[in-house]
Amino acid sequence: MINNIVSNLKQFFLKSGKQKAVLGLSGGIDSALTAKIAVMALGAENVTALILPNNNLNQSEEVTDALNFAKDLGIKFEVIAIDEFVSKFSELPWEASKIANMNIQSRARACILYHYANSHDALVLGTSNKTELALGYFTKFGDGACDCEVIGSLYKTEVWESAKELGLPEKIISKSPSAQLADGQTDEAEIGVSYAEIDEILKKFEQGKEPETNNEKLIWNRINANKHKGEVPPTI
Repeated sequence: MINNIVSNLKQFFLKSGKQKAVLGLSGGIDSALTAKIAVMALGAENVTALILPNNNLNQSEEVTDALNFAKDLGIKFEVIAIDEFVSKFSELPWEASKIANMNIQSRARACILYHYANSHDALVLGTSNKTELALGYFTKFGDGACDCEVIGSLYKTEVWESAKELGLPEKIISKSPSAQLADGQTDEAEIGVSYAEIDEILKKFEQGKEPETNNEKLIWNRINANKHKGEVPPTI
C-alpha cells in the first residue's frame, strides 16, 4: 500500500514538473507519515517542513516532537509561530465566533505554506487521511488546501498501521489525534465516536448500506453537512 503511494507521488511530481515539496509538520501522526512518504518518494533534499505552532495553544512538546522528527528525516525545516498573524484578526470590527477563531489558525498556516511554495517553486502536500476527508473533518481553505493529498487513501486506522510498519516514533503514534485548534481539543471527543468505529462505519457506507445505529446516523449527518468541502464551489 505504502509502496504504491510512494510510486504515485513520485509520478505526480514528475508530471507536474516540480521537484520540491513543503508540508506543515505538527508533531502528530498524519503529518509525520506524510513527511516520511514524501522523503521516500522525492528525497530528503527536496522536502521542507514548516512547523507552525500557535504558542497560545500548542504545547512546546508538540514543537519538540516535530523538530526531532524533521531532524531524524534529514529534511529542511522552519519554526514559525502563527500567533502574530492570527492576532491581527481580533482587530476586525465584529465579534469572532469560536469556529472563526479555530479556523483562522488553519487558514493562516495554509497561507504561510503557499507563500513558501510560491517562493521556492514547490508544491504543498496535504496531510489529511481518508477518514477526515470523508467526514469533512478539516478546515476549508485551511488544512484542506493543498496540491495533493498524500495519505488521502488511508483510513485513520491504516495510518496507524503504516506508521508502525515504517518505524515512526512510538511517541508520535500513541498520541491522541488533535487538530490543535482549541485548548484540550481531541478529534474523537469532538466527533463523538472513536476512529476505529468511524472507519468501520465508513466501510459500511461504501458498500451502499444505510445508517442504523445512533453513531452511524451521527457520522452520516456529518458527511452530508460537510459535502460542500469536497466540491468545487458552484457558479451561479
